[in-house]
Amino acid sequence: MADMGTFREAVTAWAAGGPGDPARELAERLPVRAVVLLEGPSDVAAVDALAESRGRDLAAEGVCVLAMGGAMSVGRFARLLGPSGLGLRLTGLCDEAERRYYARGLEPAGAAQPGFFVCAADLEDELIRALGVTRVEELVQAEGDLRALQTFLRQPAQQGRTSQQQLRRFLGTKKGRKIHYGRVLVEALDPDRTPAPLDALLTSL
Repeated sequence: MADMGTFREAVTAWAAGGPGDPARELAERLPVRAVVLLEGPSDVAAVDALAESRGRDLAAEGVCVLAMGGAMSVGRFARLLGPSGLGLRLTGLCDEAERRYYARGLEPAGAAQPGFFVCAADLEDELIRALGVTRVEELVQAEGDLRALQTFLRQPAQQGRTSQQQLRRFLGTKKGRKIHYGRVLVEALDPDRTPAPLDALLTSL
């Protein structure tokens, strides 16, 4: 039976140059009403975790949470899925440094840039600031990564950086770590400490 994961795969294949009919048919059959465009799978993990913590099943609500594989892909996905394509509502997160890619990619597709919520550096940075360095270090220890963190912090390149900057870089040093901690950090949040861009995104859906 078709599900939102199947639709996500069909859209990703379409964006890579494959046929669009499977995505079109699935969008109608499921049905899909909105797509959350995110840069990568760690952002997807964080959004999914926050939705689950609030008792929401986004797929059942007709919302597809999609990793684009990089901010510069936003124009391609917006053309396929937005007003000039499937006509779905588009929203998502972007980093401040990548806002220009979103403005450049969304406007030609007829999509609204204000529907996207901006993180100061990136979502990991937002989550680390919301939790605090001490709490994030406790979570790293609980996940069995304390020794890896200590080794990382001894590297010359990390000297002179703030603890927050060091933690943010540590999360990206091993394949899969950002995805894992995207969920771990969100699940550790107090309800009233959710980063504003992430909270606003989910509230808008």
